[in-house]
Amino acid sequence: MGFDFGLLVGKMGSSTLGTSEYASIVSMNLFVALLCACIVIGHLLEENRWMNESITALVIGICTGVVILLISGGTSSHLLVFSEDLFFIYLLPPIIFNAGFQVKKKQFFRNFMTIVLFGAVGTVISFTIISFGAINIFSRMDIGSLELGDYLAIGAIFSATDSVCTLQVLNQDQTPLLYSLVFGEGVVNDATSVVIFNAVQNFDLSQITTSVAFQLIGNFFYLFITSTLLGAGAGLLSAYIIKKLYFGRHSTDREVAIMILMAYLSYMLAELFYLSGILTVFFCGIVMSHYTWHNVTEKSRVTTKHAFATLSFIAELFIFLYVGMDALDIEKWSVVADSPGTSVEVSAILLGLVLVGRGAFVFPLSFLSNLTRKNHHEKIDFRQQVLIWWAGLMRGAVSMALAYNQFTRLGHTQLRGNAIMITSTITVVLFSTMVFGLITQPLVRLLLPAPKNSLHRMISSEPTTPKSFIVPLLGNGQDSEADLPQHVPRPSSLRMLLSTPSHTVHHYWRKFDNAFMRPVFGGRGFVPYVPGSPTEQSVHHLIDEETES
Repeated sequence: MGFDFGLLVGKMGSSTLGTSEYASIVSMNLFVALLCACIVIGHLLEENRWMNESITALVIGICTGVVILLISGGTSSHLLVFSEDLFFIYLLPPIIFNAGFQVKKKQFFRNFMTIVLFGAVGTVISFTIISFGAINIFSRMDIGSLELGDYLAIGAIFSATDSVCTLQVLNQDQTPLLYSLVFGEGVVNDATSVVIFNAVQNFDLSQITTSVAFQLIGNFFYLFITSTLLGAGAGLLSAYIIKKLYFGRHSTDREVAIMILMAYLSYMLAELFYLSGILTVFFCGIVMSHYTWHNVTEKSRVTTKHAFATLSFIAELFIFLYVGMDALDIEKWSVVADSPGTSVEVSAILLGLVLVGRGAFVFPLSFLSNLTRKNHHEKIDFRQQVLIWWAGLMRGAVSMALAYNQFTRLGHTQLRGNAIMITSTITVVLFSTMVFGLITQPLVRLLLPAPKNSLHRMISSEPTTPKSFIVPLLGNGQDSEADLPQHVPRPSSLRMLLSTPSHTVHHYWRKFDNAFMRPVFGGRGFVPYVPGSPTEQSVHHLIDEETES
């Protein structure tokens, strides 16, 4: 990343450092200060019905870009170059890993088939509708020369959702079904969009045949399965290493370090072998929270929870600030300056295709999912379907990164068609995030009124201490044994297996996990007491104290 701060640096006087080095220092100081400002302003707007930290960071990024443009006299063409490598290699992994590490596993896997239905099948439907619409509409417009691969790439780019705004206002405890569906679909959707995008780039699309179509489908399932196995394998390896070596006897820092590095290694290995790093690091986080986290000392448990959440939080702010500042890149806007109406028209068409593509699968697939749910309380009602549809309308950094990958070379573009697609992507991202994002919280409060009992909010707003942090995490926060049903009936027939699949699969998984997995890889209740090693006794003591109080 780098700023064109020629005039700004000149006005700041001479320095012992070179001009480029000094410009880098100025840019880093400015960016860190802006991140601090985002956190402070986000805290002040905590109770605001409309704003959230992502929108705040986006607005601050845009305002900063305007200021830099004024300082440079409008000559700077690169405020901050958006690099897809920086996004995919450094910023995305901590966000996805923390999502898997913090997820309530019981809810996630209970709705796993619905999540895959929305995240994989739904994304394919959305991709098909957006691509078909782009081919039939844009080919008739004067927007430059675009090939079939570009139109299909547009479908993949705008199929990638960004549900951060919705997740920030949903309560995981009050609406567990809705939260798990929106959250899980977002992760699977990102992975599916990236897989489709890579497939479009790698396959010869000059002659689309049935064989090529089956190769695309087979490639997707191959990536999904192998990426999941790689992530689970990395998580199990970290659990086994920490369980056997007991790093906590000498240093809790080593426990935390090995967890962070193993998680990042899983992502980089997936990228090395051309797999889906998103799926890999997500399932690595799930496995680590189930096994590895229980094998470390209590201090390390608190530290890792805070560390992963903090890294994810900073990365999210960085991305939105990053997108806001790059949105004012003069180079791309100058190419389409002679036809601003065309850029606005393309943006409006893309936004309309996103709305239609989203609705084309959310409501039909929700209907199919409800057919398999016998319990009325587990069905997805119409209000929840509207929120699921709304949550997927925002487009974010994944769309930006894919668009830059397809339509720019090293962040630069001079072709009119490519410039129009880049500026249109920026417009859709800004409009959907700010306008739809501003409406999200009032919409959630309208469709899902908060319960009258405010006890939960009072508890969750209390200051966090190490003790108050450990006890909930070892209880409901980690889907502990106490949170699970004490007796899961064994399926007595095939009809029972098909009628209650989540309960029966859970029954067999619990037996397999307790008999084979936990004795080898650790986990709660299966880590032996050794001085200096993880122990459950003190944890149970804390839980008993909390219960008595």
